[in-house]
Amino acid sequence: RAYLSSVARGLRFAGRPRVSKGARGFSDSKSNDKSLLTIFDTTLRDGEQSPGATMNIKEKITLAAQLSRLGVDVCEAGFPIASDGDFEAVKLVAQEIGPQMENRTSGKPMRICGLSRAIERDIERCYQAVSHAPLHRIHTFLATSDIHLKNKLKISRTECIKQSVKAVEFARSMCEDVEFSAEDAGRSDPAFMAELFGEVIRSGVKTINVPDTVGFVTPREYYELIKYLKENTPGGDSITWSTHCHNDLGLAVANTLEGVMAGARQVEVTINGIGERAGNASLEEVVMALYTRPQVFPVKSLVDTTQITRTSRMVTSVTGMSVQPNKAIVGANAFAHEAGIHQDGVLKHAATYEIMSPASVGLKSTLVLGKHSGRAAFNNRLEQLGYTNLDADVLKSAFKKFKDTADQKKTVTDTDIEAILENEFVKPSQEAWKLNSCHVSCGHPHPTATVSITTPSGKTIIDASTGGGPVEAVYNAISRVVRVPIRLVQFHVEAVSEGRDAIGKVSVRVCRRAPPSEDEEALAVQDDEVTYHGSSAHVDIIQGSAEAFMNAINKMVQTDEETELQRKEVEFWPGRVIINPKEQKQMA
Repeated sequence: RAYLSSVARGLRFAGRPRVSKGARGFSDSKSNDKSLLTIFDTTLRDGEQSPGATMNIKEKITLAAQLSRLGVDVCEAGFPIASDGDFEAVKLVAQEIGPQMENRTSGKPMRICGLSRAIERDIERCYQAVSHAPLHRIHTFLATSDIHLKNKLKISRTECIKQSVKAVEFARSMCEDVEFSAEDAGRSDPAFMAELFGEVIRSGVKTINVPDTVGFVTPREYYELIKYLKENTPGGDSITWSTHCHNDLGLAVANTLEGVMAGARQVEVTINGIGERAGNASLEEVVMALYTRPQVFPVKSLVDTTQITRTSRMVTSVTGMSVQPNKAIVGANAFAHEAGIHQDGVLKHAATYEIMSPASVGLKSTLVLGKHSGRAAFNNRLEQLGYTNLDADVLKSAFKKFKDTADQKKTVTDTDIEAILENEFVKPSQEAWKLNSCHVSCGHPHPTATVSITTPSGKTIIDASTGGGPVEAVYNAISRVVRVPIRLVQFHVEAVSEGRDAIGKVSVRVCRRAPPSEDEEALAVQDDEVTYHGSSAHVDIIQGSAEAFMNAINKMVQTDEETELQRKEVEFWPGRVIINPKEQKQMA
């Protein structure tokens, strides 16, 4: 009854719905009488906190550029005080992506935001990173629940208010746009938060975020919390209220939408719902709820929904975190129909069983190119798919991979092309170790792999090894050459298109540790262990597996100094062939 009552309130607030029918009977969500909802994406910060989802600087810049094209209003690019690498990543995102205007229907560039604790050195470091963007924001936070104040911070409520006010005042002395978050607001005393928020509003904060940090509250509770705070916080009608919901009980999107119904006008979300523990509210689900049900919600967003699928796939490629097939909006089965009754209905009229069109989220009809297609046709197809202003090196490498793929399969589809491009985006910036070739001889009982690899010093090493299967044999051979402790902790293969000649996408994750002993679990990862992700798309999944493994290894070693093992490459292992650069030139 309470839920239906809240929906009714929303309907009354939204006024008379304007619903225009398209050719397929889908609703047009664009209505001029609605307020804009600010889409605050935290994929690069909270999303990166997913176990194993660490991104390097190049990957963050690539994703930030896509988020800008998607139409995200605010991008939380990182936590600058966390490390020098994170500071540099946020700074470069601010410098390179901050001014971009491609596909920005808002008429403004994306605002670049950094997170900081309520500590002056954190805030100053954050400002130094984000200030390079034309539009920037400092997002500072402090816990407000008694369990955090007593056990983690060991401060009183009065001290909490003083520290929060001091932090906001310091941030406002440098930056006009400041956001304040009450960590663990879902378990905090609402009356205390109203008092604290009144003080930080007087100190100049523009946005107040009410996070359900541990995914504890229910939709009804979250609606009532936002409503209470809006009505009881001094100055609460002068600032923007924001939601930030975690998915521990599977309620993140529902809570976010109820927060919007209660008056929140900013939502903090991530692509694919990735994030700490069970993740965050999913951007694509929140945005498409607004798009599909315009008569229910009193707000609209400026997100270009046709960019959703591409953005989702890019995040999957960068993080190595696959989307489950039944994931709403972007899952492989989101628009699949197997039941005969459903298929019959969809064939007669799509709207019988589809509440949104596949095209509305960027799933286009499949066109094909072949081995006779040239560079002009390839580049033209990339532009039609929305890939513009690509780096010349990326284009050159992608075209070569396209031609190689076209030689191995009759036709190359749009899905294949996007997989090839995504593979180029997530390659390590420097390839210290380069895979030249890989040959496998399969069969019981000893599959054997031979690999040719160029070392950081320019030598080419040819080595071989056996394994329990062809992939293990390849990885053993590569490990013999690289000679650093490498443990495979994740291996995943999936087809990106259909047919016997489909491209296979391989995703691996490795850590710097010796292979497991017989009594140790092979895929065990220690809590504090850093893992490195590598991926590749290839018609030959063995070759793809080798490339993905090499990408992960190069990411692992690219920030290291040259190790003793790499300086003293072992040249006299049985069966090993060493070719020095001078000898290579003579042979050529």
